[in-house]
Amino acid sequence: MLNRRHLRIKVLQALYSFFQGDEDDFRRTEKELFGAIEKIYDLYIYLLLSFGELKAVAENRHEENKKKLRPTEEDLNPNLKFVSNSIIATLENSRELSQVSEERKVNWVGAEEHEMFRKIFLQIRESETFFNFMNNENSGFEEDKLFMVTLFKEEIANSPMLYHFFEEKSIHWMDDLDLVCSMVLKTLKNFTEDSVTLLPLFKDKEDEVHFIKELYRKTITMDKENEKLIDDLTKNWELDRIAKMDVILMKMALTEMQVFKSIPTKVTLNEYIEISKYYSTPKSNGFINGILDKAIVQLTGEDKINKMGRGLMNE
Repeated sequence: MLNRRHLRIKVLQALYSFFQGDEDDFRRTEKELFGAIEKIYDLYIYLLLSFGELKAVAENRHEENKKKLRPTEEDLNPNLKFVSNSIIATLENSRELSQVSEERKVNWVGAEEHEMFRKIFLQIRESETFFNFMNNENSGFEEDKLFMVTLFKEEIANSPMLYHFFEEKSIHWMDDLDLVCSMVLKTLKNFTEDSVTLLPLFKDKEDEVHFIKELYRKTITMDKENEKLIDDLTKNWELDRIAKMDVILMKMALTEMQVFKSIPTKVTLNEYIEISKYYSTPKSNGFINGILDKAIVQLTGEDKINKMGRGLMNE
C-alpha cells in the first residue's frame, strides 16, 4: 500500500512538471498525477505474475531436455521441486489476480518477454538460493513460502533485466519499485495454504485521494505567497539561484503545514527533509531545514499554522 511519503513524492514529481511547463493546465497535470499513481498497481501485478513466467520457462526446459537424442537420467526425471512450488500454484490459480491482470491488460505475453524470463531463469538456476532449495530435503508450504520470499528478495527484485523492462514502460517506475517490492513481499508472507489476498493500492482511498488533491492544488494556489515567504527568508540568495527542486519542496512543506491541520508540523518538516536527500542536491536537506525552521516561527506567530487534535497544538 502507498504510504504518505510516496504520495508526497508523486505530488512533487507532478508539481515539478507543472512549474517547468506553461503553468496554465493544472488539471491536465493532476490527471497525469493520478494516472501515474494508478499505474503503480500495474507494477505490483507484473511482479506477482513473474513467478508464473519463471515456472513456465522451467517447464519448457524440462520438456526440451526430454526430447534430446540422448537424454540423461536427470533429463528424463528432472527435479520438479521448483515447478511444483505451492506458492506459484496459488498465484496461478488466483481468480483475483487473473481478473485484475485482465482488467488492467497487464501480462507478460510476447516473444521478448519470454526471452527475458528465459535469461532471468538461467541466472536464478546458478544462484545459491535456488541450489539450496532444490537440493535440500525440506518440503511443504512453509518451505515453499520461505524460498519464494528469499528468491524474490535476492534475485527477482534485483534483476537488471526487469529494471530495464520497467524503465522502458514508465520513467517513474524506478522511483516506485522499492515500495512495490515491499508490497509483493508482504503479499507472499501473508499467503495461506490455499489462497492469496492482493493488497489494495490505498489503505484508505478516500482519505489519500483527498490528501493528494489538496496538497497538489493548494501548493499551486498558494504559490505566490509561499514564494514571497521563501524569498523573504533567503535574503542572501536570489530565488532563481536556489535549486528548483528545493523551492518546490519548501512550497509543498509550507502548504502542508498550513492546510493539513491534523499532520504535526514536525512530521511535515522531517518528511520533506528526507525527500530532499533523494531528490535534490547533497546540501539541500540542511538548507531546506534552516529555511523551514524560520518559516515555522513566522507562520506560527502570524497564526497561520493551527493544528487540531490531541497532542498537535505545539507540534
